Amino acid sequence: MKAKNNYRETETGKIPQRWDVVRVADLFKVETGTTPSTKKDEYWKEGFINWITPTDLSGLKGKIYIQKSERKITEKALKQVGLTLLPKHSLILSTRAPVGYIAILLDNATFNQGCKGLIPKNFTTIYPEFYCYYLDNKKHNLKMLSAGSTFKELSKERIENFKILFPPLPEQQKIAEVLSTVDEAIEKIEQAIEKSERVKKGLMQELLTKGIGHKEFKDTEIGRIPKEWGVVKLGEIGALQYGFTASSEKTDTGIKFLRITDIKEDGSIGWDEVPYCTINDSGFKKYKLNESNILFARIGSTTGKTCYVGRDIKGVFASYLIRLLPTKNINTKFLYFFTQSSIYWAQVNRRKEGQLKKGLNAAVLSQLEIPLPQLLEQQKIAEILDTVDKRLGLLKDKKQKFERIKKGLMNDLLTGKRRVKV
Repeated sequence: MKAKNNYRETETGKIPQRWDVVRVADLFKVETGTTPSTKKDEYWKEGFINWITPTDLSGLKGKIYIQKSERKITEKALKQVGLTLLPKHSLILSTRAPVGYIAILLDNATFNQGCKGLIPKNFTTIYPEFYCYYLDNKKHNLKMLSAGSTFKELSKERIENFKILFPPLPEQQKIAEVLSTVDEAIEKIEQAIEKSERVKKGLMQELLTKGIGHKEFKDTEIGRIPKEWGVVKLGEIGALQYGFTASSEKTDTGIKFLRITDIKEDGSIGWDEVPYCTINDSGFKKYKLNESNILFARIGSTTGKTCYVGRDIKGVFASYLIRLLPTKNINTKFLYFFTQSSIYWAQVNRRKEGQLKKGLNAAVLSQLEIPLPQLLEQQKIAEILDTVDKRLGLLKDKKQKFERIKKGLMNDLLTGKRRVKV
């Protein structure tokens, strides 16, 4: 990076001297998509021409290139319906449900009415990758420009008149190169995460059904397990306790108040984001979270999801969570890993009840059946799976770090606050 050059004031703020402020329409031809009649098989059957939708774009998960669509149309549809065939290296932007996803076409493609195509007018002055990153960084602004009562939609006119920065081509290329390098690092970490998750899934299937070193097995109501193992109901190994009803408070100190929404998809807890609450001493004593606690979500889309408290924390848990208080000697980390297995989820999905929001109460939860090895084997299984979990945690932390780096670079480089050396 080189030192700041001279800057000048513009309608969008302070920008480098050699940069300009232009409209999208000054650099791109904006096209609107459409949908061929779905009643005509000849428009869809054996189609081979890409037909991009917002769903295709949202599935890219941060990648800036798109090569194929889920659905494809025929050449007959292209000719008879009058669809626009975007050339490769064009940008495609979702402008409806949701607004703001963007990618670069690696092949010619058509698209539906939920997208707009941006065809560069002059590749000698426009580098598509730069503007893909640029408009992605402006996603919030694009959403704010959208209108509609039922669902938000960004009109062609508003896109065409949207103000964007226009650096010299060499700077566009260098900025995109820096950001793509970070993207490549993130993608490698994602691949390592996926590999570790496959290893964990395989180990769980092996260890939670076959155990360690067993030769003889038996058939049970929850499947085939080692002969030495038992099958018990959750209520037989512990008492189930509902959490505390309270309102979280916006303070910087006090008692942490763990809610269903604080439990991440992978079961981890972001303690820094958990809010605080007010609770008296007797309540705190009753609902205090302790290391090795396992908690079950009991309502809504998260029904059955569990979390494991890996350290002592000055906190309590909310009423939509149920805690297991073991009355028998059991390794709760082993139990936590079991609650991620297909055996567990088959029971949860079969037993959860409710009209509007499916859920599990303590009585139903207590009837869930679990395979139970001897305590020493529970500990060994938990240790093996915990090793994989810790690696996953480190990889996910690393990914988040690179995502923060990318966000900072986008904010600085795409606005000219930080300059690249070209």
